[in-house]
Amino acid sequence: MALDKSIKSIKSIKSVTFDAFVRQSTSVSSEIVAHIETLISSGSLAPGTKLPAERELAQVLKVSRASLREAMHELEAKRVVERRPGRGTIVLEAPAHVRTVYEEMPESERTLRDVAELRETIEPKFAQLAAERATKAGLYALERVLETTARDDLTQEESLKADITFHMLLAQASQNPLMVALNSLANSWTESVRAFSHGTDEARRSSHLGHQLIFTAVRSGNGAAARDAMLAHLADVTHLTKNNLPSF
Repeated sequence: MALDKSIKSIKSIKSVTFDAFVRQSTSVSSEIVAHIETLISSGSLAPGTKLPAERELAQVLKVSRASLREAMHELEAKRVVERRPGRGTIVLEAPAHVRTVYEEMPESERTLRDVAELRETIEPKFAQLAAERATKAGLYALERVLETTARDDLTQEESLKADITFHMLLAQASQNPLMVALNSLANSWTESVRAFSHGTDEARRSSHLGHQLIFTAVRSGNGAAARDAMLAHLADVTHLTKNNLPSF
């Protein structure tokens, strides 16, 4: 099973085009961190996945082992991965006690309105902390997602996936693993309803604009502005959802 996961992780990494991967404005190790965090946030690397051995991963990513080692130190410090003697590097799962919150909650209690209120409670704090704590790698990963959502030909499915990835990366940038776990739960609860806010070209442009304003505040290090930008973005999402789902 571990071998299968390792092979899958190699395939997902190999499927990415690396022509523009290394940018002079960002260190190579930061590029690596951003890339792996994006793969994890988008679901391409699932919790429990074993990453390829250092030598093999460095060859796949076309980077030096020194840069890869530096990136792995940062990912481990952020509790994104764990290096286990004799087992290699593993993508960490959400803390068990946080996952239990979802598993033990009756489905009837997981109403869409409750989830929306949850997002409005926790995500502005993610944005504020991200503005205060984001690393160069975190900012670069967020910027890469925004480059994707700026496309005019983005489909609903692509826009939704990018939306979830953006918010996951923002939670990662908060440097709080418990908040990352909570955001993962919120994503699992809200994916179906979030699709309604990506159903039209106008809605997708609105989502991109909201993310761009959040990113601008995060990049500037302005926590209050990032928090307010997230609140405004979530208000827009709620408005779009109500227009497409009256029972919300």
